[in-house]
Amino acid sequence: MSWLRKKRVLLLLFIGFTGILFLGTNWMSWFYPIHYKEEIRKHSTTYEIDPFLVAAIIRVETNFKTGKESKKGAIGLMQLMPDTAKWAMEKAKLPDVSLERLKHEPSVNIELGAWYLSSLSRQFDGNRTAVIAAYNAGPGNVQNWLKQGTWDGTEDNVKDIPFGETRHYVQRVIYYYNQYTDIYKGF
Repeated sequence: MSWLRKKRVLLLLFIGFTGILFLGTNWMSWFYPIHYKEEIRKHSTTYEIDPFLVAAIIRVETNFKTGKESKKGAIGLMQLMPDTAKWAMEKAKLPDVSLERLKHEPSVNIELGAWYLSSLSRQFDGNRTAVIAAYNAGPGNVQNWLKQGTWDGTEDNVKDIPFGETRHYVQRVIYYYNQYTDIYKGF
């Protein structure tokens, strides 16, 4: 009988410890970590863009892995296309940034990505869903969809985005954005 009692006590202690662990910490952050938080915070503040949006885009693009290059040639954490990156480097006045640094240095990539998101946000009057779509499909495509009435730019009607890849991309970024804003009370 004493052996059974010890098992129950150990089980209760384990359940209690597990409960305290989950209630006492932000345990969901284990499943949805945000890496490069300082860099994201710094550059998001500089370019006045939501840091959770930057984090969600990085999560979808590369899952926070540096040095990535897509089949289409997009580079770095935020998967910037070389032509877009060159244009953004010129407009953002970042002359000492190279494509090689952009590919391998998280802070440089996050800075240019945050600048580009800020530019898109101004272009689409702060419409986060349109900004996400433009980040993937290009601002010209999104402007055409909005002008032609193909898509109204709202999250509720993401299903109307003509490009399947962009539609799926927007849904994924919004999913991670919502997870991050629910889990992390502040950045």
